[in-house]
Amino acid sequence: MNNQTKASFNKEFLAFFRTNVLITVALVIIGLAVLSPVMIAGMGMFMDAMSDLYEEMGTDVSGMTELLGESVSLGVQSAVESIVGVGLIVMIILLNKAAGGEQKKRAVIIPKSSGLRSFSYILPKFIIYPLSGFVFSIIATLAAWAVSIPLFDKNDVMFATAFLAGILSGVAVMLYICFHLALGTATGKAGMSAAVCITVSVLLPTVMSQLSTDYMYNPFTLQYLAALVLQAGNTSQLQASDIIVSIAFALAIMVVAFLVALFAQNARRIDNYGNEIDL
Repeated sequence: MNNQTKASFNKEFLAFFRTNVLITVALVIIGLAVLSPVMIAGMGMFMDAMSDLYEEMGTDVSGMTELLGESVSLGVQSAVESIVGVGLIVMIILLNKAAGGEQKKRAVIIPKSSGLRSFSYILPKFIIYPLSGFVFSIIATLAAWAVSIPLFDKNDVMFATAFLAGILSGVAVMLYICFHLALGTATGKAGMSAAVCITVSVLLPTVMSQLSTDYMYNPFTLQYLAALVLQAGNTSQLQASDIIVSIAFALAIMVVAFLVALFAQNARRIDNYGNEIDL
């Protein structure tokens, strides 16, 4: 690694830490994951406490209360949905500056005239931010699993299963972060990139899941594959090799996104002119 690339990594690390983006992302993703099973279990307890009132209204909620408090898998599945849902959206928005937003500020323009290569500028972004989302997703999933154990009646999720679900949700988060970084740095329009990537992350998995219930080899339905892994009785039906291939497809798309961003950065010209100073 040359000095230029090292300096770019240092710049991204400082931008991630000193702007409190790192701690905010961690708190949001882990907090949402832990809160999800708590809310489900709490809803079950609330409905159980209000069962007499529901009976007076002619509604039997006993089956629903049993379902809501039955298994740990339900709580962890809810956490995965929160991670790849709201957690991902928040992270995409917080990474706007890294995803091309900084290119609008003349104080932090890419100094190509000083010899900065596009590769050194792009690579740290595609390493630091996606990997952070991946690590936080695993930690959040395991935290939700640990919280769910005392909340639900049956622990039908082992540590290895929760860890695998965390990996799958983490790869899903990485995929859309890479899309955001690629589109944002290529166009210099972080807001537009965030809007597109958020829309895609919400609609595309749903569309893909409607087209097929077999989530294998589909990198855009990894969160549904994670839920499938967590469901009791389904883990034995999944082959490790199939899951690895699904993850490999997602990683291949991330590499393509990086190459597209690199090509676009080499091809486009950044306007360095003007007397405005934006600190």
